[in-house]
Amino acid sequence: MAFLVLDIEMTGPEPGWNEIIQIGAELFDDNWRSLGTYLQNVYPENEEAFSVKSEEIHGLSLDDLEDAPMIYDVIPEFEKWMKKLNANRPNLSNIILCGQSVINDINFLRFAYRNEKMKWPFSNKMIDLHTISYLFFQIMEKNGKQVPRSLSLGSVAQYFGFERESETHNALEDAQLTARCFKEFFKLIDKVTLV
Repeated sequence: MAFLVLDIEMTGPEPGWNEIIQIGAELFDDNWRSLGTYLQNVYPENEEAFSVKSEEIHGLSLDDLEDAPMIYDVIPEFEKWMKKLNANRPNLSNIILCGQSVINDINFLRFAYRNEKMKWPFSNKMIDLHTISYLFFQIMEKNGKQVPRSLSLGSVAQYFGFERESETHNALEDAQLTARCFKEFFKLIDKVTLV
């Protein structure tokens, strides 16, 4: 199975009212070797839903998105990118979706597929960095290790010595930062012994 580490920036928190405005992803083979990266801005159909609060987070304005394609053009391009990189297994149901609180990203992506009357190509398998962080940090704390108090991407990344390059959220940068954290947790799995 391949791993797609995904991050999506939106116009706000509510699928159906708010929309995807940026998709960032890095695709990995089953040994966590990078196959390639993807970044695409998306122009939202519902301009009214573009919130100031979300703009403060991702730093993208409607002017920045003026030349961006609409989601109905982006989805087929995104799928084509994954199939090309994963040519020996072009069926997207062989890809595990991964991310920080990834269910939010999946919900927005699913809504976009449904809204555009496109078939959802992915499996239901996912790996969530937030959940993994919670569990691993519980184990580590019970074994006397210092762990972060917050489970935000920034805090988890900082724990492993990583940080964002910019203050705003770029979907590709966040996907890559998330992937680096996943790799560190997978290294920790090798050190876990059962009692």
